Amino acid sequence: MSRLSHSEIHMVHRIGWLRAAVLGANDGLVSTASLVVGVAAAGSGRPEILIAGLAGLVAGSMSMAAGEYVSVSSQTDAEQADIARETRELQDAPGAELEELTQIYVARGLDEALARQVAIRLTETDALGAHARDELGISETATAHPIQAAIVSAATFAVGAAIPLIIAALVPVAQITLIVAATTLFALSVLGGLGASVGGAGIVKGAVRVTFWGALAMAATAAVGMLFGVTVG
Repeated sequence: MSRLSHSEIHMVHRIGWLRAAVLGANDGLVSTASLVVGVAAAGSGRPEILIAGLAGLVAGSMSMAAGEYVSVSSQTDAEQADIARETRELQDAPGAELEELTQIYVARGLDEALARQVAIRLTETDALGAHARDELGISETATAHPIQAAIVSAATFAVGAAIPLIIAALVPVAQITLIVAATTLFALSVLGGLGASVGGAGIVKGAVRVTFWGALAMAATAAVGMLFGVTVG
């Protein structure tokens, strides 16, 4: 069998968009469900609950998009600055850079002669790529994509946020708090387990930690809603 026919897809190849998608959906589900539960616990009617939830969906989606874009753009700027500096160093001191690359491979277990041979060969082939990968830890599979992260975060936040909104629109007003909370906890456990599975982590551990923090968030907002509902009432 040809070696070219053996194709491997590792988790790191999709970690950028996967991270943004999982975080976006989790945040959308938890924050909007918490908002709905809090407003409902205050004794508000269905229109007020849905308006608050919809406003949270829109605001949260935009916030997630802006946050991811700024965060990932900062990472991209740092990577580009490091690569620019490495490019200058390769031009100004190629010998020192070759020695630096050699010592990197020595530290990874190669003997001096073999490490230098590998460093020379990689330098001849793609010096900047070798230093970016082995010295800076930057590779194509891990390169940040700001626009992609922003779009995925906003979209998945909206999808997650839509779940408690749909539930709040369909169930009796008196049961919104209970049913939204229960549905959200179930959805969080599924989402947490799925995210952990796709990312190569333990399913149960991923489901438990997401569900725990979601329950804590809804409990806190429900307490605030009941407190202010009693105070205002």
